[in-house]
Amino acid sequence: MTHELIVDSSGIAALCARLEATDRVGLDTEFHAERSYAPRLMVLQLAFPDYTAIVDPLAPGIDLHPLVDAIAGVVVVGHALQSDLKIFAERFCRVPPKLFDTQVAASFLGYGMQISLADLVRDLIGLKLAKTQTVSDWSTRPLSEKQMEYLVDDVVHLLPMHDMLQEKLVERGRLSWSEEECIALAKPEKYRFDLRRAYMKIPGAVRMNRRELAVLAEVVAERDAIAKERDIPPKFVIPDDVIGGIAQLRPKHLDDLVQLRRLESNARRNFGVRLLEAVERGEAVPESELPERPNRPLGSDRETLATLLGVAVGEAARDAGLPQGLLVTRAALERAAREAPGSAEELGELLGLSEWRSALVVEPLWRLLSGETRIVVEGYAKGEPKVTLIS
Repeated sequence: MTHELIVDSSGIAALCARLEATDRVGLDTEFHAERSYAPRLMVLQLAFPDYTAIVDPLAPGIDLHPLVDAIAGVVVVGHALQSDLKIFAERFCRVPPKLFDTQVAASFLGYGMQISLADLVRDLIGLKLAKTQTVSDWSTRPLSEKQMEYLVDDVVHLLPMHDMLQEKLVERGRLSWSEEECIALAKPEKYRFDLRRAYMKIPGAVRMNRRELAVLAEVVAERDAIAKERDIPPKFVIPDDVIGGIAQLRPKHLDDLVQLRRLESNARRNFGVRLLEAVERGEAVPESELPERPNRPLGSDRETLATLLGVAVGEAARDAGLPQGLLVTRAALERAAREAPGSAEELGELLGLSEWRSALVVEPLWRLLSGETRIVVEGYAKGEPKVTLIS
């Protein structure tokens, strides 16, 4: 198989022609995200049955938009695609609509939710990938021979694995399940940063009153604006815990900021006025428009109940040969523990699961909630404990 480095518009045009003549392509990206506001695309790899293209987004004058348009017309095969799709969403404001994620497919075949590309290639293809360039600096040019080999290895096995995994999914009757997950991955809104809700991720927000939350929301939004202007991660502007401290202190003067011991002097000097203006905007939010407080912690009894519901989900997952996390999230189980649905139908609606997930977990969860089953630990004395549900 041949490979080629693409650095100009003629190479992009040739790639677009290749894509028009096929129905699928293997895809991977290399990016840096440590020191910029948004991840920076450094390399884009595309694999065809007999050819691999290494596209250099840093090449002078190169325009990737025609290539992105062409990629949208084929099935994109990749491994753990979310980070790659986030790059597409942020840089090109679109996500390829037709996807096959080999990690997602493998999760429906007993491999767990987080199998690495190297492990899956070893199991399906029988080859050991050299991962010596995992932490390579992809911004350096020219790319070294070892970097090029790594880039090719990361995509060259995707199309053969697509065939093998799809065949196995059909045999297990789970192809539609995998397709459903990949359709969800292709929704652009999944990758949009919701600034209106970003403040809820700040430590301590759950304990704040509504006025403090209004101030917190404004300060978080201002920090994000500063980070975007300077093209640095928001945490480089002001750490999360300091943001929470500002919301609770609600300073009115620059001197008040000195009370925040982890707010560095250069941050006070550079951003102090803007932070105070953000606090003032939060103070001015009308009472009727204040943010609602998030749910309080469940409390010990409901926390225990959510954990027991997780045991029931775990048994259903074990019986189906699926990872537990693929069926129901912990947040959904906590919602069920908090809101106490009155029937299996209400429970299903509350969990908001797809049809195949509901078929696997709603009935055992409801039997546990309604007291029809109990949890039993067997085999503990023999050193082989097994948790089961008994009616």
